[in-house]
Amino acid sequence: MEVVRLGIIGCGGMAGSHAKGFEELEDRMKVTAVCDIDMERVKAAAAATNAETAVTDYRELLAHVDAVLIALPHDLHYEVGMACLKAGKHVLMEKPMCNTETECLELIETAERAGLVLMTAYPVRFWPVIRKLKELVDAKTYGEVFQMSIWTEQYTRFPSGHWTESAKRLGGGQFFSHGCHYVDLLLWFLGKPVRGTHMGTNFGTPWMEKEGTSNVVLEFEGGKLAYHFGTWGARGTRLGYSIHVHCTEGMLEYNHKEGRLYLHSNIRAERANMETASKTEILFEDTNTSKKTQYEALHFLECIRTGAKPLTDGPSSLQGLRIIWRLYEAELENRVADLTGLGLEEEWRSPV
Repeated sequence: MEVVRLGIIGCGGMAGSHAKGFEELEDRMKVTAVCDIDMERVKAAAAATNAETAVTDYRELLAHVDAVLIALPHDLHYEVGMACLKAGKHVLMEKPMCNTETECLELIETAERAGLVLMTAYPVRFWPVIRKLKELVDAKTYGEVFQMSIWTEQYTRFPSGHWTESAKRLGGGQFFSHGCHYVDLLLWFLGKPVRGTHMGTNFGTPWMEKEGTSNVVLEFEGGKLAYHFGTWGARGTRLGYSIHVHCTEGMLEYNHKEGRLYLHSNIRAERANMETASKTEILFEDTNTSKKTQYEALHFLECIRTGAKPLTDGPSSLQGLRIIWRLYEAELENRVADLTGLGLEEEWRSPV
């Protein structure tokens, strides 16, 4: 099997979390070059990955790689992604793909013309426990889904002046930067969206120019509902990262901290006494609570090898971002957003 030469562009925290996952793929991939504007970070990344080439200008990296991971501030994704694609390199792009619809479309079309893989780094879709959850939902093992809820509670604050504080550089707020993971997940699980609302605030996260806390409600075809709560301002948490899927024959719960997928079933009928106990069993257990990026990277490598379309390809990533942009617009206009036409399998080429 031919080993793919990978370059890492951007050696901050996001690149570090990916590099840990790459360690398990040494028979398929070798990090041959790393790049960052900070030479100390470049040296540290080269030492950690055994990369032979360490540079501060990404253009100097291109001759040494077959593919790149781009883990840069969001406003740089388009420029660097386009340069890499035009140089004939496959691209694994940290989320979100780009900050504007036009930039996303141009990257997608450039990759298609060149026959290259363009994949967005949404690692959650590839976790074994999430694949198991999707399998159970698709098989209707516990009946039909009628509600899916996702909570992400964290405290995210960088030094004053960091690029993540800027709405322009981030592309929005916490919802655009981090919530895009979970919009992607909800689309994958629930199908075609119909309408939705977003309410965001930077109260509690005054360092954010745009929202640091979001509440999102979505309706999907067939009457399925979804909810996402995300914050970068949590000073404490119990839910942490949690997913609840209510089905007609039971409720599936993924608790990331515990690494467990639970089934809650046989709930007692409510009789005005608030007694809601149910039976609980563990369906799947994974004690690795890291980002588990090796599964995502393996998929990327397989797509390079076989020419298959990535599960988190450009068009599906664009549809998720379009939902966020529509929700942002509707929030400003104090109305419910029309989300029809934005399912993963629906038309994506024309701007909306």
